[in-house]
Parts: sequence; structure tokens; C-alpha cells
Amino acid sequence: MYVYDQYDQQMIEDRVTQFRDQTRRFLAGELGGEEFRPLRLQNGLYIQRYAPMLRIAVPYGLLSSTQVRKLAKIARDYDKGYAHISTRQNVQFNWPELEDVPDILAELATVQMHAIQTSGNCIRNTTSDQFAGVAADELVDPRPWCEIIRQWSTFHPEFAFLPRKFKIAVNGAVTDRVAIEVHDIGLEAVRNAAGELGFRVSVGGGLGRTPVVGSFINEFLAWPHLLSYLDAVLRVYNRYGRRDNKFKARIKILVKALSPEVFAEKVEAEWAHIKDGPSTLTDAEIERVAAHFIDPTYLPHTDQSAALAALDTEHPGFARWRNRNVVAHKKPGYAAVTLSLKPTGVAPGDISDKQLEALADLADRYSFGEVRNSHEQNIILADVEQAQLFTLWGELRELGFATPNIGLLTDIICCPGGDFCSLANAKSIPVAEAIQRRFDDLDYLFDIGDIDLNISGCMNACGHHHVGHIGILGVDKKGEEFYQISLGGSASRDASLGKVLGPSFAQDVVPDVIEQVIKVYVELRSEEERFIDTFRRIGIEPFKERVYAANN
Repeated sequence: MYVYDQYDQQMIEDRVTQFRDQTRRFLAGELGGEEFRPLRLQNGLYIQRYAPMLRIAVPYGLLSSTQVRKLAKIARDYDKGYAHISTRQNVQFNWPELEDVPDILAELATVQMHAIQTSGNCIRNTTSDQFAGVAADELVDPRPWCEIIRQWSTFHPEFAFLPRKFKIAVNGAVTDRVAIEVHDIGLEAVRNAAGELGFRVSVGGGLGRTPVVGSFINEFLAWPHLLSYLDAVLRVYNRYGRRDNKFKARIKILVKALSPEVFAEKVEAEWAHIKDGPSTLTDAEIERVAAHFIDPTYLPHTDQSAALAALDTEHPGFARWRNRNVVAHKKPGYAAVTLSLKPTGVAPGDISDKQLEALADLADRYSFGEVRNSHEQNIILADVEQAQLFTLWGELRELGFATPNIGLLTDIICCPGGDFCSLANAKSIPVAEAIQRRFDDLDYLFDIGDIDLNISGCMNACGHHHVGHIGILGVDKKGEEFYQISLGGSASRDASLGKVLGPSFAQDVVPDVIEQVIKVYVELRSEEERFIDTFRRIGIEPFKERVYAANN
């Protein structure tokens, strides 16, 4: 992973000193609330319903075991003993005291971490595949490209005050595990007929109040011009994006207003002036950054499939876990393992300080001291020897990480909702738990198969409900919390936005609604169809008829 040089470290330490003085002045009454607001946002600090929320940057979801231990210490010393994994692969603390935040940032700086550009109208954390560098279907490792974008975008003076927040995702594999089409910019690694590497570029995707699937405006961007092209896109957005209405300020609104074709023309015109300028990438620069992402020292193992199959027969629980939580690795004899943060009764994405400490130890013993966060709010050990899977499974069971539900209905993406967020219209966490308790039969879950269920507490869509196969949105109905259900969303290569089922439901009937939706699917699916396949074949009407007949 990337390691700071002396300039990186000094810059982060100077920022901590600066914010410490800004916080002191605010607490002393020397800075007003509106003066302090942009200063705290530049350092990842929000004011939520009950306490500040501090969002820590985790570039492309990659953490060392040392950093994980530091997060555990912060959770224990400055919070209520837990942290939360966000859908941008970042880490959030929900209960810090404002006066402690400079000390937290100082602690983070000792392990090469910070909270810069995790909020505000700037380029946010660039996200990527949680299996980057180890995926069996990978065309190119996206991590060096993410790091190049991170270095380009951090403290970029031209893009520090954009019309609205800006999000970039990079995918390097055949499967899109990054949701590139619902990002402001999505980059997909491709090769042309000559075998040269480049990027397919999508712009104008995003969720929130106006969900939009992005448009591909460049089918092959040669890699040396990546940064200059990003510069051109951001300049067009900075120049023409609306600033009079924050609800219409995202790039998706601009692309739609101009049309993707006209937007692309403006980008090309801007790019022509800077295409071959100083931001042109060179082989030497790529090699410099890529050197931070070389493979660990893998041992010469052979594939252990036969031995693992024997263990599956003897231990059905292990077989279930391996089926859902373990994926193929590019190296024979290795596997990538997802640790579920979705056991019933725990807020999706939450992890305790004790679990963080244990996770760091697991990373050191099983995965070369490295941990990844996924945008599905789970944790990954990316380099586990197949021969150690059974032993690891036993440890994960003791720690609460072994729920075999990755990709299933109970692997819910969920925002903090009304329990924490001051913007939320309704609670999200109790709804997630109620659904998990309703669908607690693992055999039934395995029979249902892959389903993405996403919950957001408001239209800001932090739970990505628009692209859930089943989406749940909290709404305010005359001062009471109700929930709108949508079906048919997808964040993968076939990106689509869900269709609203109909009028919203009271909280206590939401599990009943989801149960009726699943029954329709089970009754009408054909062999090997996933939920999203069945929905696209039969449409929304059969679901609507059943649900509203059952709830009248």
C-alpha cells in the first residue's frame, strides 16, 4: 500500500495544527458557527443529530493492521467503542466530542491517516474494487490509478470549492464491483485492439434526490492522458455547474441539461488546451506509484479444492460460509475472504473496538497485515491461504464475523438513518434488523440467492436504495416515519434505477412487504434466475398486486 513520504507527513501534521487552532478559536467564541462550518467540513467533521460525526479517509478502502489498531484505540478512547464502515469505504465515528477531534486527527497522523476531503464540495475518496490486485477476473490492478487520482485531487486548488461534492470510482475487472455508472466519474480499465491500456469514461451518474445512471462519453482514453482528461471534466463542471441551488448542483444535472453529447464536446474543447501538458502521465510515474502495490511474498501452494470439499462435507456450516464469503484468488492456493459486518442485531457496517483489535491480529496472521473495506460495508482479508480457511473460519465465528450471508438478502447496505443523522426522515437500522430477523433461515436465504437490499433514511440516498434490487427509502408522512419500496435497481454493469412499488408503508409492516415480494419471486422465477433477472422479465405489476392485496 502507499506509504507517505516526508512531504505527505508534514502536510498532514500541519493540517492538524491548523485545525487545532481553528477549533480552539471556535470553542472560545472567536469564530462563529458559519465561519467554523467550512473549516470543520474540510476536516471531515459533521454535526449530526446527537453529536459530531468524524469521517476518516480510507483511500480505495485499503488499511494496514497498524492503522486498524489505531482506529480501535480511537473508538475506545474517544467514541462509544465502535466505528462504522461507510459506502465510500471510509470509517466513521459517531460520538466524538468536538474538543477531542484535533487529538483524534493527531493520532491518525501518526499512522498516515487523515479526514481531509471526506466532506465538503470537493473530490471525495476515490473508491475501487475490494478485491483489487487479487481478483481472478482482473484486467489491471486499479489501486495505482486510484492512488494517482488521490494525489492529483488532494488539495487541488482549482477544485477545492466545486458546485457540489464529487465522487470517482475505478474498476479494473471484468465484473463491475465498484458501481462506476452511478458515480460523477466512473473509470473502467479497457484494452484496445492493439492491446494498449486505457479507460472507458462515464460521467454524470449519481443517486440522491435525482438519481441518474451515468453516460459513457469516452470509449477509450489512453492512460497517459487520464489526469488531463479528468481536469477537463472538472473544469467544465466547475464553470457551468449550478451554484444557486444545491439540489441541482451535481454534475449529473449539468450533463442532463446539456445532454451527454454536448457535455462531451465541451470536455473535448477544454481538453485540447491541456492534453499534452505537465499532467501527462509517464511510464516512470506509473512505475513509481505501482511500486507501492507489488504482490506480497506468496508461498508456492497448489489448489486445495479437493481438501476443502472434504471439509465441506464434514462441516456444513463451513461449506455455507465458503460458498458465500470466500472468492477465487489470482494465485493458486489462496483465497479472498469477506468478513460479514451484518449479523442480526448489529447495525450494518458497525464494528467494535475489540473486533478491530482482533481484525488487526487476523490480518497479520492470515493476510500479510492488510485489510480492505467494501462499499457494501463489509471487511476483506484478501490473501488467505486456502489451507488456513478452516482455522480462520473458526476464529471468525468466535468474533462474530462469520455470518454466511454475503450477497444475500440480509447482507443489507444501510445508512445510519434517524438514529444518528440530522437529515434523515426515518430510522434505517431498526428496519434492517427487523428484516434480518424475519429472514433468519439460512437454508431459505441460500435458496432465494443473490439479492441486494439497500436502505436509506432520506432522499440523500447514503444507503444507495435506488440501486438495490430491493430499495427502502424512509419518508416523512405528516410527521410520522413511513417507508417507500422500490424494485429492480442495480449498481453493477447493467446499472438501473429501481421503480417505486407504490404508496409507502408504516415501519411495522415493512418486513411483511419484503416477504410478499420474495414470495412472488420464488413462485415466478425460472431455473437459475436471480431476483433482478426475474424482475426484468415479469416487471413490477405482479409484485405490486400481491403486496397491496396483502396489506389492504
